[in-house]
Amino acid sequence: MEQIISESLINAVMAKEAFVRESRKALIDLACQMVISIRQGGKIMIFGNGGSAADAQHMAAEFVNRFLINRRPMAAIALTTDSSTITSIANDFSFDEIFSKQIQALGRPEDLALGISTSGGSSNVIKGIAAAKGIGMRTAALTGGMTGDGGELGRLADLTLNVPTVKTQHIQEVHLWAEHLLCELVEGEIFGEK
Repeated sequence: MEQIISESLINAVMAKEAFVRESRKALIDLACQMVISIRQGGKIMIFGNGGSAADAQHMAAEFVNRFLINRRPMAAIALTTDSSTITSIANDFSFDEIFSKQIQALGRPEDLALGISTSGGSSNVIKGIAAAKGIGMRTAALTGGMTGDGGELGRLADLTLNVPTVKTQHIQEVHLWAEHLLCELVEGEIFGEK
């Protein structure tokens, strides 16, 4: 057990360091795009499956409520929370359409879509980003894997932040860290220093 703990810590730190080396500029660019969307009266639409769905909800809550600063709410929505909408789309059409149909219904050109997929290959997230691009929304992806391009999702999105490891747990840990960084950067830019 001691060895597992030590190896996990080393791998987690290495994943964060590799992510920052490869995605520092994209992280700043995404924060700036989020600021632009919010200042234009748009919203951040966040979505993914499983742990990434939980991340979407967590991140939306930080934008709507607060992160580090007591301030007015910022518009964000997780497309993973409405079980009636999700199950009706999955039942009547396909699970692959659960995000794209919500984006078609709720998305506007001033919005930003953030798709989260540890593999970069989740077909419903890919279709969601494609729908957002069709509306003229800004698009971004949080992905993982050693290919460097974030898979099909990463190649499709305007901005891709890829965690260069194959270890899913470390991809997810870095995603959460990046999501917190984005909240801090956006909040600080719009509302000033904490």
